[in-house]
Amino acid sequence: MSETDRLRRLLADELGDCCAADVEGRLDELRALEREASVERADEDVRVLSVLGDGTRYRLVRLLAAADELCVCELAPLVDVSESAVSHALADLADAGLIDRRKAGKWRYYRATDRARALLSALDDTREGAA
Repeated sequence: MSETDRLRRLLADELGDCCAADVEGRLDELRALEREASVERADEDVRVLSVLGDGTRYRLVRLLAAADELCVCELAPLVDVSESAVSHALADLADAGLIDRRKAGKWRYYRATDRARALLSALDDTREGAA
């Protein structure tokens, strides 16, 4: 069975008849849709979303979005993991572009990026709309 057999059957059901040009036309439309959907960036987006898929990292980015900036020693008591685990989670969030960090003397401070705030806002907006 070829990759387009089912598509040909779908088009035949929708159009009443189907020819090779109909299949090629629909494939062209689907390829344009794929370009418009920016699926070529899917791997990057999935990586960012998977970083948020961990409860500790998600809580950390939520806390940082609510605060101006915080230090590891301020975050650790709020997420019930060691400072080392917090530091590792923050490094993952920074690598994903969800937080920024700055060093001031011996202290390192973290803040949520605009991208993180936009993702959290989208979650909040859709949660409230679904209720």
